[in-house]
Amino acid sequence: MLPEHKLDGLLARHDAVEAELATPLPTETFVKLSREFAELSPIVETVKTYRGILAEIAGLDAMLADSATDAEMRAMANAEKPGLEGRRAVLEKKIMLALLPKDAMDERNVILEIRAGTGGDEASLFAGNLFRMYERFAAKQGWKVEVASASEGSMGGYKEIIAEIRGRGAFAKLKFESGVHRVQRVPDTEAQGRIHTSTATVAVLPEAEDVDITITKPISRSTRCARAAPAASTSTRPSRPFA
Repeated sequence: MLPEHKLDGLLARHDAVEAELATPLPTETFVKLSREFAELSPIVETVKTYRGILAEIAGLDAMLADSATDAEMRAMANAEKPGLEGRRAVLEKKIMLALLPKDAMDERNVILEIRAGTGGDEASLFAGNLFRMYERFAAKQGWKVEVASASEGSMGGYKEIIAEIRGRGAFAKLKFESGVHRVQRVPDTEAQGRIHTSTATVAVLPEAEDVDITITKPISRSTRCARAAPAASTSTRPSRPFA
């Protein structure tokens, strides 16, 4: 079960930020609170849905525990409860992820690297499928994707592709994609219909921030020359006629 006090805290903070945004604020404070409100709103809606489902499940349990409930209503309750339990489990996982402490790099843009692994041409095709999947996901999030470099496979796809994904929260949503991905399927490159296993590696890196460097001390440069090696000694001898 989820910690109810944390859920209550989320709802209370959401209400407090909403109330504060309705008052005159300095621009910097308004922008900061607006961003927090936008981050809290989706998870707050999820919490409200989750609690609504818990209430429905509790109602069904009370109905089933009541000896006065007729057989038809019991059957309806038993049929409806598994679906609600499934939705509850999905929402619990979603809320638990949202409650995890935030990484300082979560809001950064992403450098996405996909490389074909074992599997030959089919691995390159699989790498291409992966890239298109991430590209479509980025489009749904409103992010921008820019390909930095790509090496195409001989039959399509990519041997390697590197792209930059720009958008708010890109690293937070993509960082767990890093690793080796595997697919088993009958590929287009297989004439006899055999199942083929191929892999591709995915690396998700946060974009490095620009850093301003302030030099407080003058930079001095010195050069040092190595001592010359002694000249090789030579001697001359009178030429000796061949016999």
